[in-house]
Amino acid sequence: MSVALGTTRPLPVRTTPVGDPGDLLASLPRTTPYAWVRNGEGLVGWGEAARVAVPPGPGRFVWARQWLATVLGDAHVDDAVRAPAPGPVAFGSFTFDEDARGSVLVVPRAVLARRDGHAWLTTIGEAPLETFSPVRTPGRISYGDGSLSAPEWEHVVARAARRIRDGELEKVVLARDLLATAERPIDVRLLLTRLARRYPECYTFSVAGLVGATPELLIRRTGQEIESLVLAGTTPRGSGPADDLARGAALFASAKDRHEHECAIASVRDTLAPLCSALMTPDEPELLMLPNVQHLASHVTGRLADGASVLDVVAAMHPTAAVGGTPTGTAIEVIRELEGMDRAGYAGPVGWIDANGDGEWGIALRSGLVQGRRARLFAGGGIMGDSDPAAELAEAQAKFRVMQYALEG
Repeated sequence: MSVALGTTRPLPVRTTPVGDPGDLLASLPRTTPYAWVRNGEGLVGWGEAARVAVPPGPGRFVWARQWLATVLGDAHVDDAVRAPAPGPVAFGSFTFDEDARGSVLVVPRAVLARRDGHAWLTTIGEAPLETFSPVRTPGRISYGDGSLSAPEWEHVVARAARRIRDGELEKVVLARDLLATAERPIDVRLLLTRLARRYPECYTFSVAGLVGATPELLIRRTGQEIESLVLAGTTPRGSGPADDLARGAALFASAKDRHEHECAIASVRDTLAPLCSALMTPDEPELLMLPNVQHLASHVTGRLADGASVLDVVAAMHPTAAVGGTPTGTAIEVIRELEGMDRAGYAGPVGWIDANGDGEWGIALRSGLVQGRRARLFAGGGIMGDSDPAAELAEAQAKFRVMQYALEG
């Protein structure tokens, strides 16, 4: 069993069942940790068998699929595990803006996985030497303005809302950033562990310095079956159970938030319908309660008609109305004009894909870019014609708390 990964000779790929590894994240060495974990299950990886910077532009997902076919297509794995993704996988992160640089795909040398009561280890070539070191806290964290100060961002929100009222577009999602500086280098493993423990229902991820815990599943492909979780419409958690209930009821009854959610569902439905032989969307959203916020959420399921890979579906879906706006083209132009920053991988697709085209991809929300002692945190929200800038700022600040908790504990 071998796969050619841009080397002069094939490298052996070996997948073996292993006993329950316990906490997957605790198995990661300090260097180059990759992760996609939810409720204790998923994949973690380390080392690099292959890595590529995906060129920007409208054809980037096609380019990425072709590269993956070259890298993973010759893999032949003696599957003693009989589980999804038993062979080599690629972790990936794509920038929100197709014209921005920074999209990356990485095939780790080692992947440890657990799903449905099974656990397995896949290695490419010689098993990478695991250099484990104790997890160290980053010490004191200080914060500074990102691209825009809070008052400047409120002004941008007001301008966007006015353009919506003038009929230019229905909705635009605006983001802001916050800069964090630590006393010591930030250990990604610590952030992952804190995020996974506090937000087990989210997808905790790490790909090439982009770290976070997203509640939003863009797409999961298992064979021909696909699933997506659409989130749009948000309110902070309350001070107690009664306040939570009242806030949830107000969110569910909010015309602004329900319209925002309908825009997001319509975007997903219109995008997926041409790819599917069957597609099911709920008539009503449900409330998804997380430790810091509540969302309007809708589960979408379907069956692919033509055997497209998960990356083809990602290409068709991104950017959704939940992270871009409606109509999409106009919203992207408004974002480029008003936001005043490069989102990098924030609100872009993040996840993994295997040699069969199966995989899971989320939207990189509640996230930050980590490098050395510094982290650039991101948050945002959907802006409608009647949006209140102060309330939108408060919502973004509530979303920042996810990564602030990861840094501070």
